[in-house]
Amino acid sequence: MAIEYRITLDDNHQFSYRIELDRQYDARDAEATPKWTRLEHNQCSNCPLKKDQFSRCPAAVDLHKVIEDFHGLPAVKKAHVWVRTPEREYTKQVGLEEGLRSLLGVIMATSACPVLGKLRPMAQHHLPFANNQEFILRTISLYLTRQYFNYREGRRADWDLKGLIKQFQQVQLVNQAFWQRILDVCEGDSNLKAFLTFFSMSSSLTVSMETQLQKIRPLVMSAGDGGE
Repeated sequence: MAIEYRITLDDNHQFSYRIELDRQYDARDAEATPKWTRLEHNQCSNCPLKKDQFSRCPAAVDLHKVIEDFHGLPAVKKAHVWVRTPEREYTKQVGLEEGLRSLLGVIMATSACPVLGKLRPMAQHHLPFANNQEFILRTISLYLTRQYFNYREGRRADWDLKGLIKQFQQVQLVNQAFWQRILDVCEGDSNLKAFLTFFSMSSSLTVSMETQLQKIRPLVMSAGDGGE
């Protein structure tokens, strides 16, 4: 099961990527990646991995080719982005920042990073170019569905979303560390801005959960109170 991305710049230069959703971390291949992917290089403060098992950061290993491909390109550069998931195809003319944000997100969520791996269900139902409202709605919906199954199967359900806030606080620590990794290798601003946008969307769940809930309430309540 894979997701394909093809990004064509306005000068017709094209970049293609195939993201296998169930890929495994390969220590041998990881050793051939750049120095900035080393586990201890700006290692996340909440990283549970040990150097004797992972000499390189799994997410950085998976991201390094994309980061280097767009190294030095401006975020405002226009691009035609084509995405194929197992279910459908998407195309959009966007600023490079938006296309990269979508690509970086699906790669990170399907990496062997144990923190980012909690976002894997979203990646398996990938929605390219999602705006902030779509991101919030999908994230909360998936989390509450999991809580329903916890409840039904006799486990404690977190209906107050406290676990979701905690989860994204951990993701935020990873994003902050990655920001430093990317700063070390990027000359232009496309990778930086794409990552900053991704960071901003995920951080909205930790700093303003109630605000985000109120934004989506009219949408989910538009069919009535559901009491019938």
